[in-house]
Amino acid sequence: MSKLFPKSANRLPLQLGLFLLVLGSLAAAGINYYATNKYANVGYAPVQPVPYSHALHAGQLAIDCRYCHSNVEKSGFANLPTAQTCMNCHSQVKTDSPLLAVVRKSYETGEAVPWVQIHMVPDYVYFNHSVHVTRGISCVECHGRIDQMDVVAQAKPLSMSFCLDCHRAPEEHLRDTKDAAQAVTKLGWQHPGGATAQTAQGLLLKQNLNIMPPQSCSGCHR
Repeated sequence: MSKLFPKSANRLPLQLGLFLLVLGSLAAAGINYYATNKYANVGYAPVQPVPYSHALHAGQLAIDCRYCHSNVEKSGFANLPTAQTCMNCHSQVKTDSPLLAVVRKSYETGEAVPWVQIHMVPDYVYFNHSVHVTRGISCVECHGRIDQMDVVAQAKPLSMSFCLDCHRAPEEHLRDTKDAAQAVTKLGWQHPGGATAQTAQGLLLKQNLNIMPPQSCSGCHR
């Protein structure tokens, strides 16, 4: 047998074992990174540096989402509000509240408020906010009833299957952006005619606006 296999073959089991160990470690690291709360788990609600209540601001006070997230119709990314935006109101409202100390410091120093991002997709996924919002996809479709949350939590899985379900049947979600009653920021709006009327409207919008969401890998993985 010694003539059939070189002496170097004796190291093969060890090398194979090391290879499997490294491969397993990389797989475990990848799963741990991309399947964490930040990407997959509904309910992820990290502690924020400022206890901001969307239920109060977006719900009770009915402040439009775009007042704070002002670039969602223009940019691929949903911007977070600057301290200046907050101080437009809080220079007169609750001016001495200790809960707003971080905002006041940011306003005075120019250092950004260290908000913890909640809704994210993996780095290998391309997502453009403006494309969805301007076609009539409401914030509620991906973020849930933010206007009812005192503490923002991830409401939808944002997984590949979640995105593909919408791409395959966008008519179930499309709103008429020319109708103020259907504004994408009206999170509680539902078609008064029910699901059937929603689908009929969506199919018409899909045709008129030539909406063809990609379903191939290259559509989102660029």
